Amino acid sequence: MPFGYTGKILRVDLSKKSIEIEEPDEKIYRTYIGGGALACYYLLKEQEPGVDALGPDNTLIFANSAVSATPGPGFSRYTVSAKSPQTGGFGETEAGGWFGPELKFAGFDAVIVKGKADTPVYIWIHDGQAEIKDAGHLWGKELGEVHDMICRELGDKRIRIAQTGPAGENLVRYACVINELRHANGRTGMGAVMGSKNLRAIAVRGRKKMKLADKEKVKELVQWHNATYLETQKVRQDLGTCAGVIPLNLSGILPTKNFRKGEFSQAAAISGEAMKEQILIKRGHCYACPVRCKRVVEVKAPYSVDPRFGGPEYETLGALGSLCEVGDIRAIAKGNELCQRFGLDTIATGNTIAFAMDCFESGFLTTEDTNGLEITFGNADVMLKLIEMIAKREGFGDILAEGVMRAAQKIGKGAEKLAMHVKGQEIPLHEPRGKTGLALAYALSPTGADHVECPHDPLFASTPNKNVDEAATVGIYEPVSNLDLGPEKVKFFHYLQNTWSLYNILGLCMFVGWPLGQFKLEHINEYVRAVTGWNTSLWELFKTNERSQNLFRIFNCREGLTKKDDTLPDRFFEGLENGALKGTGINREEFEQAIETYYGMMGWDPDTGIPTPAKLHELGLGWAISEIH
Repeated sequence: MPFGYTGKILRVDLSKKSIEIEEPDEKIYRTYIGGGALACYYLLKEQEPGVDALGPDNTLIFANSAVSATPGPGFSRYTVSAKSPQTGGFGETEAGGWFGPELKFAGFDAVIVKGKADTPVYIWIHDGQAEIKDAGHLWGKELGEVHDMICRELGDKRIRIAQTGPAGENLVRYACVINELRHANGRTGMGAVMGSKNLRAIAVRGRKKMKLADKEKVKELVQWHNATYLETQKVRQDLGTCAGVIPLNLSGILPTKNFRKGEFSQAAAISGEAMKEQILIKRGHCYACPVRCKRVVEVKAPYSVDPRFGGPEYETLGALGSLCEVGDIRAIAKGNELCQRFGLDTIATGNTIAFAMDCFESGFLTTEDTNGLEITFGNADVMLKLIEMIAKREGFGDILAEGVMRAAQKIGKGAEKLAMHVKGQEIPLHEPRGKTGLALAYALSPTGADHVECPHDPLFASTPNKNVDEAATVGIYEPVSNLDLGPEKVKFFHYLQNTWSLYNILGLCMFVGWPLGQFKLEHINEYVRAVTGWNTSLWELFKTNERSQNLFRIFNCREGLTKKDDTLPDRFFEGLENGALKGTGINREEFEQAIETYYGMMGWDPDTGIPTPAKLHELGLGWAISEIH
């Protein structure tokens, strides 16, 4: 009898209009647990190499974990995965909210979608059953309208819906998947994959409750967390992730003007404090979580912003704000709402608009190229106009809808040097010149630049430090400088990547897990044991994550990504133009040596970055060796 998971995976073939239910062996769940690891296992096993990311042969997977949707705070996250239309490699993105738990309550741990429907459809999953339903009447509509129409059509306001939007329908490469209008699987273009399949939404409703192996132990851990979480979460509950704006600006690492600067003169105007004082009306949350870090905002004038779509996170404040040098928090809130309505990743959208502004200022673009728009830094109205043009692929927006890498190739004239991406995915709003562990995270993340690949350096840079004390659990005993790139920093990244990547596999929010949350690693292991009944250890859980990292690498190697893709834009090897770290850049030689050191620590070939057969056999992945060669 499975504890914590349903033991069932739903398979939907849109081309054949068929639905099947798979019941994997328990060994599959324990070996891969869930999230991106489980998804990548199926992608490697069942998908041919070299498929078109926006073609019918790309497999789209929605995956929970063996412990998600249980009563623990933060265990609400689920993964959407496929080959990425941005990078051409492994695509995976997580979101919290309510959809993931509801999918398990409806009877399924994951949904595997293949093929392409002849006409627009949505999938309706309820209490162990599933149907493919017509979505012709939904196509072309914004997310809010579609959400309401599906709920009315199915006669239940409590249905949870994950959907792509007009951006995904139009195959914008960084279109995302959004559940409940405000929780986004933002990165790697999974909304575009949905759109390419004529799949507008997945709606779920269920009444099944997860059986727990040790209900009393789960209750004990949950009660302990909820009695103590404010020790680490008071500021986050008060200001959300937006609390980071002012501290990062003071440190000279608030990404500004397309990553040319580290300080924004109007940072205070777009901060979490400004949001709280001017437009915040509510603090939202995810399933079973008391942290309430989500922002809900409302604006009446000069822009009308509907609170149904939540509010900006830190990444959005940076992407649509400082990166574009827009200092109006009301305009940023409107930009966030537009991205939610159309289904756009705010990080990629802000990056792409900042790239266009940089190109315009540098003379690579003129008004003849941009439909008459003066795309200048600081122009909030142009920023908002471009969001709509991108989502609809109108005029110049059609070029920007391809993302900065492909847009730069189309513009030419040297615009490539202004395109801030790794492997085709735009850079998140954290400055690696002041956090070198993040430089490694961006370069080495299997999905392209990712700011949650590893805890950030400042959390471990000083002593005495309770995070450094706890890091001894995983073999890190001394603080490491924010700017160091030697072997100790590589070890720091390697070990702590294991930690946060494990959270992704478990479906655990990083604001609940150490070092940002109350649950230490020992608590997490206890929780997994109590939920599943497995006699797990931290060693086993870390091996599960190591297995996942190698699976992701195999997928990318199979799809043609190589060592040369593990790098950063040239701009990061140059000095910041202003701020507390003015003139600071990453040393290219040290960075390249750090990459090779990481390969060695991972058991990968130092010349190619390909996992060695010995390492794959050690992880039980001998079956995947043939996928590389």
